[in-house]
Amino acid sequence: MSAETPVCQLLERQAADYRGWLWATPPRDAWLEQGQGVVVSADHSVLQAWRECGRPAFSPFDAGAVGEPPGVVLFWPKAHALGEWWLLWLCANLPAGTRLQLVGENQGGIKRVLKVLAALGLGCRKLDSARRCILFETRLDAVGIDPDAAWTTFEAEGMTLASHPGVFGHGKLDEGTRLLLSQLDRQLPTPATGHEVLDMGCGDGILTAWLARRGHGVTAVDVNAFAVEATRRTLAANGLQGQALASDVYSALDGRRFAAIISNPPFHQERSIDYGPAGRLIREASAHLLPGGELWLVANAFLPYPDLLESAFGGFEIVADDRRYRVYHALRR
Repeated sequence: MSAETPVCQLLERQAADYRGWLWATPPRDAWLEQGQGVVVSADHSVLQAWRECGRPAFSPFDAGAVGEPPGVVLFWPKAHALGEWWLLWLCANLPAGTRLQLVGENQGGIKRVLKVLAALGLGCRKLDSARRCILFETRLDAVGIDPDAAWTTFEAEGMTLASHPGVFGHGKLDEGTRLLLSQLDRQLPTPATGHEVLDMGCGDGILTAWLARRGHGVTAVDVNAFAVEATRRTLAANGLQGQALASDVYSALDGRRFAAIISNPPFHQERSIDYGPAGRLIREASAHLLPGGELWLVANAFLPYPDLLESAFGGFEIVADDRRYRVYHALRR
């Protein structure tokens, strides 16, 4: 099977023997998923795809699970600070001297890797370039910087929020979320015993913590392992209870139903607009709502969600619109 993505097409033409190598934060690509080696990723959908192919797959929070591979390929992410975290994590968790290749698209910032490696005292050489991508190689070494230093906190809505590079709204309260909270404060029913709320795409945990503080039982899900960990840390920092799970939309919920689903869903995958997760959230919401259950959704005003909501629920209302963001509300009949 041939590689599907530009970065993997560049790797495919290398003479390197990648058997047993560690693939760090790769894109979805069947050439990788049906090939050799082990994956480590914070993207739950990537981990699921590899496991479905019978391949070893781990989160960066699975301490020590990656072993001592002969080499590692780091796919440089769009979020530069997140790429730096992955580089520090690899230095901290793999033996010094392990071969490291770094690959990424020119438009994704791969050229900035040279300065990052130089700052850490790691020399490198360019191996190849094609498909508007570049492949560099170096070797890992101890750099004396704890990757956990990337975790920060900030204050919003009277709560302490944990944050990490690559998590939505990193270090600040998103304005769409702020608009959604203003409507929930006025219109979300008082918590009822046994009626739980689902925070879909929990990010740093602001919605989860706000709902838990209000007395709701809350389950939070996100495809990003850093977001799940951030939400857990946010709950702990505020002395609140809730459950946070890694999930590709509803995949980890085993058919559970909720009194309300609340979300500020993402619509980007790296640099591309991707309505897929939000579309699934809306289309499958009724199957995860109790009778009379509510969907609360905030989104950029230009996004084409009204048609999806009309098709899935047979009707909806726009309860707030500040020209940048809209808050949608729909009921399961």
